[in-house]
Amino acid sequence: MATGLDGVVAAETILSHTDRTNGMVWVRGHDLPTLVARHGFEGTVALLWDGFAGENLTRINIADAFGQSRRVAYEALPAWLPQTAGRPLFEGVRIALASQPDSADAISLVGALTVAVPALVRQASGLAPVAPDPAFSAAGDLLRMLRGAPPDPANIAALDTYFTVMVESGLSASSFTARVVASTRASLAASVLAAWCAFTGALHGGAPGPTLDMLDAAEAQTDLEAWLETRLRSGERLMGFGHRVFHGNDPRAEAMRRSMQAMGPNAGRLAFAERLEKAVSVAIDRVKPGRTLPPNVEIMAALLLDAVGIPREASTLVFAVSRGAGWLAHAMEQQKTGRMIRPTSAYVGPPIG
Repeated sequence: MATGLDGVVAAETILSHTDRTNGMVWVRGHDLPTLVARHGFEGTVALLWDGFAGENLTRINIADAFGQSRRVAYEALPAWLPQTAGRPLFEGVRIALASQPDSADAISLVGALTVAVPALVRQASGLAPVAPDPAFSAAGDLLRMLRGAPPDPANIAALDTYFTVMVESGLSASSFTARVVASTRASLAASVLAAWCAFTGALHGGAPGPTLDMLDAAEAQTDLEAWLETRLRSGERLMGFGHRVFHGNDPRAEAMRRSMQAMGPNAGRLAFAERLEKAVSVAIDRVKPGRTLPPNVEIMAALLLDAVGIPREASTLVFAVSRGAGWLAHAMEQQKTGRMIRPTSAYVGPPIG
């Protein structure tokens, strides 16, 4: 029996397809490079949600709807934000989502997340929330609300790339959770809250922060290759390298790498990450000849968020703003089937009778 449900087909979907062999992700028939170049985050959401949250959705009407939903979400902050004071950021997001009514639609829920994240981060620093500006994209407005000032266009473009490539990733643990909850005919708000709870685990959405911690440790080494070889021989995982799905290049990582390269001298620690990548290649060849350990989405996501000024402790929260739209796509698609997800289990306990 497959552990972790590996290889088990649990749903039929029109949302996305991951081509493991050729290293590509497709969303509603569009490959990742096309999504980044032509659609952006709002356009990709339009593709994912078309037929579920409305008909003939476009980048423009999704952007307009998101902008207005952020205004509404900001007006609702006094109802829940004070309850989060002094609490960890993860708990703050849980409270923010739990405050959403069962009647909330997909647009409202993404708007709520986009406003909640910068408000929570600013509150933790003793700062008041900043009102949204619907003229900005979701990525641009999140950065503006976080900093309290208009962001650099290159930073907006980089974060939009991140949002675009991270919005959908098939049946990840959080997306599957959203589908299970939606299959019971629970609300979209309940589905997103449940998905967020699954997302907070260190093996899932909690990875960007620890990846930066690993980069810090690597950067402090005088003999990087020897340090990496020691870690590999001891069986330690190198955060940001290797992937459960992609055994070669991760197309999302490459899209983010190109986005950071376009930032020029503001690309943060990309140069060191590329040096680290080469060192990992040398070390893995010594420890396990013939094996590869390419950089994955975790390291590029961590580097990009760091480069655009997202605090390390907020990286999972920002990740959820993008992935939240994907959770909703899965929940809405599951609702269309009208069937509750109810797998079976194999009993392996003490003998019966």
